[in-house]
Amino acid sequence: MDETTAANPDVDVMTIDGPSGSGKGTISRLVAARLGWHYLDSGALYRAVAVAAGWSSLDLSDVAALVRCTHATEVGFRDSAEGEPRVLVNGIDATDELRTETAGAAASAIAAIPEVRSALTERQRAFRQPPGLVADGRDMGTVIFPQAAHKVFLTASAEERAERRYKQLKDKGVSVTIGGLLQEIVARDARDANRAVAPLRPAPDAVVIDTTGLAVEVVVARVLELVSGPHR
Repeated sequence: MDETTAANPDVDVMTIDGPSGSGKGTISRLVAARLGWHYLDSGALYRAVAVAAGWSSLDLSDVAALVRCTHATEVGFRDSAEGEPRVLVNGIDATDELRTETAGAAASAIAAIPEVRSALTERQRAFRQPPGLVADGRDMGTVIFPQAAHKVFLTASAEERAERRYKQLKDKGVSVTIGGLLQEIVARDARDANRAVAPLRPAPDAVVIDTTGLAVEVVVARVLELVSGPHR
């Protein structure tokens, strides 16, 4: 189904794509809040399926089982009392598990399966609701919302992305090394960029922003400059 025939095709969409650690999650949430738009964390959907598959001890090479798991997995989003976004997988708060490197690696692996991506396509497009949507992911501007009016691709050096991830995990008490994280990031970049279906790349009409060394507010301001009219 072409994106233009999806529900609410007249609703504004901003896509923010980029590799892991580029800052797209933080930037997307802040931009959505400033605009008063809905927010789609597409990566959370893939991580949710990966976690559900793990709970069922599924073999990640069993495509048929993974597709069944994708269709059966219920994913919900809510804010905690502190305003922190939480993700429910089949009714269970799995937010912390979704954020692990294990879940990220599994999500990257299943995201390379065309049948899984197809099963999640319409679920992602259903987030396009008034007054607007900020969609964060890896193929939002190229595949899911190719007709989006505003497209951004965030990037940063692998070293800086590893440093950011290191700080996040250390703050949570997770024992990691920057060297190990850097290897994982480089490997995931290669896997995401070279997969046959929806490879990670900027849309031809996307504005590319290198966030290396930039403060979050600086990036948010640049992204908001792309949105003109009454939403500014």
